[in-house]
Order: sequence, then structure tokens, then C-alpha cells
Amino acid sequence: MFKKLKHVIVKHPREAFKSQEHLTKEWEKYNYIEEPNFEEALVEYEKFLSILKEHVECIDYLPASDETGMDSLYAHDPVKFTKEGAIILKSGKKPRQPEAMVFKKFLEDKGIPIIGELTGDAMADGGDIVWLDDKTIAVGRGYRTNDEAIRQLKELTSHQVDEFIVVPLPHDQGEAECLHLMSFISMVDHDLAVVHSRLMPVFFRQFLLERKIKLIEVPENEYQTLGCNVLALAPRVCMIVSGNNYTKKQLEVAGATVYEYKGKEISYKGTGGPTCLTAPVKRTH
Repeated sequence: MFKKLKHVIVKHPREAFKSQEHLTKEWEKYNYIEEPNFEEALVEYEKFLSILKEHVECIDYLPASDETGMDSLYAHDPVKFTKEGAIILKSGKKPRQPEAMVFKKFLEDKGIPIIGELTGDAMADGGDIVWLDDKTIAVGRGYRTNDEAIRQLKELTSHQVDEFIVVPLPHDQGEAECLHLMSFISMVDHDLAVVHSRLMPVFFRQFLLERKIKLIEVPENEYQTLGCNVLALAPRVCMIVSGNNYTKKQLEVAGATVYEYKGKEISYKGTGGPTCLTAPVKRTH
């Protein structure tokens, strides 16, 4: 999740948010902090896209769909990519569950390989699945990802990984809030991660330190403004929501180049930072 990003799938707020009228009807159902401003969201997204376009050679756009809601802006969650292809997930947030089938059809139309799909009672969000490196995967067990999904994910990835780590997530703000594993860890390089340790199980934090991964601690105020949600465009080249100045400074001290975009409408109000806005298909050295 820190190598050079080559191919990414996103969804434009034009297609996800649709209109101000649509947002007025939908934002409370999807538990946003407040109603996004549609026109401002379009402006913010163009800035976000301009950074992405500078660093990523292939960007695909999910189409508008009557089956999906405003949360489909966060393209990371319905699917998780491995080196061999995609795993189609099923969100633990019920209004988001139709996104997976729309995403699956999109991948099939594009000829992007699919290696598996969650079935039965399994539920998982992409935000709960973190590749620490090529052979190590961590999965958060919380309100969005259940035990059956973890069992199936372990099976689907067994030939690709050496270590599969289950990370119990805290209750924190409750079932209605969005807390993913990626809420409190973002890999920026093989030996650098941005974290909010207060939410992290002790064993997992010790595991990261034992692997000689330097941890940049995001303070509480910047955790609230998505400072822990950092998208690696390449090793030590990353994107962050603007306003998280302490986190940005610590990243720069650690040798990272940091790009910023204003994310009040497209990130903060829906609690989805730059990693949530992107589904990375392919990364290379």
C-alpha cells in the first residue's frame, strides 16, 4: 500500500453525490457529519484529482448508478485488490452493500481479474484490510468486518501471504460511526506509518515496532480531521487532507513529500480521506 501507484479506480462526486437535492435527502441516512455542499465538493475533487493525475498513469472512473448512494464516492470499500486480482466484498454498512455488485460489473467490463467474492454472512469493508507489505495482511475485526469475512479472506489470500493478522477494533464512537483499521494506520513506506495509537491494540503496535516501522503519532485534534488517513502515491510521497499541519510536518521530517487538498466536503463530512477515495488496482516498485 506504499509502492508506486500505477492504476487506480475512483468515483467522481458528480456521479456519487449527483446533486444538492440528492444530498439533502441522503446525508443523514449515510450518517455524514453535516450535509455536503455539492458545488464545493466538485471544486475540492478537481484539486484532489490534479494531484492524483500527476502521479498515477491510469485512472478509471466508476459510473453513476441508481443502485448506489452518496457513499460510493469512497471507492476503496467495496473491493480489495491483491497482486492477482480483486476480491469483491460486502459492506458491513447495509446501505453500501449494492456497491459491490456495481463494482464487480465494472471490473468485468474492464477485463480486470477477480479472484474471489465474499459469500453468505460474510461482511467486510476495504478500509479494514491493510497490506503491510507484499506478504503481510492485517484485517480489522469490528462493526464493518465480521469473523466469517475474515475466514474467507484468509482462505482467498492464503497462497499470497505469509502472515495474516486479525486486529480487534474498539467500540470507540459506536456502531453507527465509521471506524476502520485504516482509520488509525496508513502505510507511507515499508518502514514508515502514520498512526493514532490510542485506538491500536498493544500487540499490533508492538508488532509494527518489532518490524522496525517508524510510527508518526497523529494527535487527537488531527485524528478528528482525518490526519491519520494518508494515501501513499509512492514510497514517502503521499497525499493528506489540508489542515493537519503537525502530521504533515512530522511526515516531512521523516523524509516524505506531502501533497494537500482541501477535503471539507468530500472527506471530512463523510469521514473518508484520500485512501477512502481511491481503490488502488496496481502498484509497482
